[in-house]
Amino acid sequence: MAPEDLVARATALGTAFAERAAHHDATGEPPAAQFEQLRAADLLRLTVATADGGHGQGLATARAVVGAIARGDPSVALILAMHYSQHAALARAGRGDGPGDWPQHAARRLIEGTLGGMALVNAAQVEPALGSPSHGGLPETVARRTPEGWRITGHKLYVTGAPLLSWIHVLARTDEAEPRLGSFLVPADAPGVRIDPTWDPVGMRATASHDVVFDQALVPPGHAVGLRPAHLGLQRDAHGMAWYFSLVGTVYDGAARAARDWLLAFLNERRPSALGGAALASLPTVQDAVGRIEVLLAASDWLLRSHAQAYDAGTAPEGLAGVVKHTVVDHAVQAVALAVELAGNHGLARRNPLERHQRNVLCSHIHAPPNSLLRGNAGRAALQSAQPGPLHAAAGTAPRH
Repeated sequence: MAPEDLVARATALGTAFAERAAHHDATGEPPAAQFEQLRAADLLRLTVATADGGHGQGLATARAVVGAIARGDPSVALILAMHYSQHAALARAGRGDGPGDWPQHAARRLIEGTLGGMALVNAAQVEPALGSPSHGGLPETVARRTPEGWRITGHKLYVTGAPLLSWIHVLARTDEAEPRLGSFLVPADAPGVRIDPTWDPVGMRATASHDVVFDQALVPPGHAVGLRPAHLGLQRDAHGMAWYFSLVGTVYDGAARAARDWLLAFLNERRPSALGGAALASLPTVQDAVGRIEVLLAASDWLLRSHAQAYDAGTAPEGLAGVVKHTVVDHAVQAVALAVELAGNHGLARRNPLERHQRNVLCSHIHAPPNSLLRGNAGRAALQSAQPGPLHAAAGTAPRH
């Protein structure tokens, strides 16, 4: 199927999902029906490799599909983005016993589940004591080898889409004499897997990002992925990070665009008596403020689109993915804040969706690594790559402050 046809299907579904977004926001009910519609539209196998029976689409198409869904309901889009990222990583990985390879049996089960139904998958990494592994440290979740397979024990936080998942990709360390660190593909319905319904945030409520507790949960043999010596720490894959950064940014960009869409309709329809029947949209100050929103969203669109295309072509500069996430989520928050300011009390009224869009985009900054860490990494890289100036090199001294 052509990419434009897949995106068109997603656009139609995004419009339909927008009609139910308020209900899921109010109740926190997981969007199971929406994922059944995504399955029926043949969009869940978007990033499964063509050799495995999927559409084999890259980041550019995945970003467009996620953006279309996010404009309707960003919670649905975030769960979908995580599913796409997992399958994109699997499509790129080798099959075997090498570092980063996926065992053939585990890969086949995951792919066949997605081809045959609604077998969603996501990672589980954050823990109560550790926080996000992006800050360093080893997880307390332990994998113990037994004759029948691996037994997983631990507690994970913020597992996006937890009630809808068929598979959970769990970060854990082994209990071996020389511990190894890696991920274990755990069936979500395995004995010893329990969802603790703790998710109660101000926004992105339908992601149902609950805690998941593992109590001696059995993982079949051959379901361990990427085991490496634990002392090396978590080895982040540049491919996976590029997908994660791009799609997370896309989710919140979609929420900001939904806010902009509502605002434009409101400003054209609202005609205060003080303006003699003219619409708010006729005021130069309003036009200027809307222009600021348009500039923010246009910059985000260009950055997301060009990065995804460059990434698929293998020409994306190193470090650009972090810039994408940093810039796009900041633009989304700023754009919706401007929209609320323009709408005034109407923007904060629960009868209007703008306050929900604002609550949703405020969640953009919780995704690890935080923007402060991205800036710090960029700053260190720049400073380390800088060469001493000729004056300092000649003098043999460091600069004084």
